[in-house]
Amino acid sequence: MADMLRPLTALGGHAPAELAVGLLIVTERFDVALASVAARRGRMADLARAVVKTGLPLPEAGRHAAGTPYSAFWVAPEMWFVEAPFATHEGIAGMLKGALGDAASVTEQTDAWVALDLAAPDLAPILERLSNVDLRAAPDGFATRTVIEHLGCYLIRHGAGNVRLYGPRSSAKSLIHAIEGAATATF
Repeated sequence: MADMLRPLTALGGHAPAELAVGLLIVTERFDVALASVAARRGRMADLARAVVKTGLPLPEAGRHAAGTPYSAFWVAPEMWFVEAPFATHEGIAGMLKGALGDAASVTEQTDAWVALDLAAPDLAPILERLSNVDLRAAPDGFATRTVIEHLGCYLIRHGAGNVRLYGPRSSAKSLIHAIEGAATATF
């Protein structure tokens, strides 16, 4: 019976999905743990002191910052999403709560979102069809919330041809369908 209880990815597989459309490669990321960290009211200074010990970056508005083992991106004033390798941080929320104490409210986000890495020589034409983000003007490390196919998503620009999207897990197949349609129309 236990052999039948295997976790599924957001797209319903036992292994992460990979999709190729023209020059675009979309890879489902099943190996990322995610948590939200929000400074408690009036406790930003305490949170700033606590993160020094953990190595947790807290980037400014509209930015992503990579670190080891944690990376983070800004989502709202005094709030961030924190990423880490799932293999070593499956309990990311508990780890962060222990490290940050009562200076922050931490919530588990891993199973609420699908993480998709998009790679192509030029992603701008595809993303222009999907959202209002001007990828050509966005610097590396840019992070923003946007709407794709009526879904609230987070977009992080890791480089000229690399973007990570976080979309609602419950709508993962709709998000993939929209990306596939935009890529087909582009290439």
